[in-house]
Amino acid sequence: MRREAIFNYTLLFALLAFPLWAWTADEPFLITLTTRAIIFAIAGVGLNFALGFGGLVSLGHAAFFGLGGYVMGVLAYHAQTYTAFVTWPFVIEGTNSMLMIWLVAVVLSAVLALAIGALSLRTSGVYFIMITLAFAQMLYYFTISWPKYGGEDGLSIYVRNQFFGLNTMDSIQFFAVCYGVLLLVLLFVFLVSRSPFGLMLGAARQNEARVQAVGQTPFRLYLTAFAVSGAITGLAGAMFADLNRFVSPTMFSWQTSGEIMIFVILGGVGRVFGPVAGAVLFIILEHLLGGLSDYWHIYLGAILLGVVLFARGGLYGLIAGRQVAHE
Repeated sequence: MRREAIFNYTLLFALLAFPLWAWTADEPFLITLTTRAIIFAIAGVGLNFALGFGGLVSLGHAAFFGLGGYVMGVLAYHAQTYTAFVTWPFVIEGTNSMLMIWLVAVVLSAVLALAIGALSLRTSGVYFIMITLAFAQMLYYFTISWPKYGGEDGLSIYVRNQFFGLNTMDSIQFFAVCYGVLLLVLLFVFLVSRSPFGLMLGAARQNEARVQAVGQTPFRLYLTAFAVSGAITGLAGAMFADLNRFVSPTMFSWQTSGEIMIFVILGGVGRVFGPVAGAVLFIILEHLLGGLSDYWHIYLGAILLGVVLFARGGLYGLIAGRQVAHE
């Protein structure tokens, strides 16, 4: 068995075993911390689908993360206030069903990604990065000026939404839901990356001319990948808002986009499990270094610089050596 596969199984086992130990030790904070890492990992997997497999360096994925969060906030708010979301010509009732909220978040995030991608993919390089960032910042300032849902102060939700009768306010049960979603997302990305579409997307990333020569359109491949990437990140945003029972414009900020990219870089760009390892490492550093100094990001920056300079494949590059990410 390859070292990378062993590390994959070890990582998944650790993510399951640690919260179970924390549950038996009556440490709900550690369970919540692990759940936070899992949700960040899902967001990282979403970005990695575009960045790692399609070579699309997006600094605006906070747009989808924030949209997912506000989908949860708006729908749950109207459910708990027994009112409807009215915007001509639509009248939408609120809901406290996680599955329904996730479905809406995924669909709307995919539609938004299609719209942003259709415009942004007409550029490349630094122009693509700046356009995606601009769209996220537009949504950030829009939500700040949206007083109906808290504006700059954000919107609080009293209880977590429902999932098949589980007590989602119980930290271990909500963790179980998030862990199951992570497994499904990883399986989906693994299968798609090895499907004809995934292989063609990887080929387009390496050599667009050859892909065009066999009758494929790189623009369509990139746009599809960007839409799938946005949908997964939007799902993570809805789950993150449910975890905190709070949503605010900061979910749309460029810092959020940067953090999601850090998960991918730390773990390993193009590795299916890379963002999972990166998100876990980020949460560990935040928890340990954050207790030492309010300026712990300085240490994170030094670590990130070391990864970029000496371990360009991230954690998985160190573990798997020179093995190709997509093999």
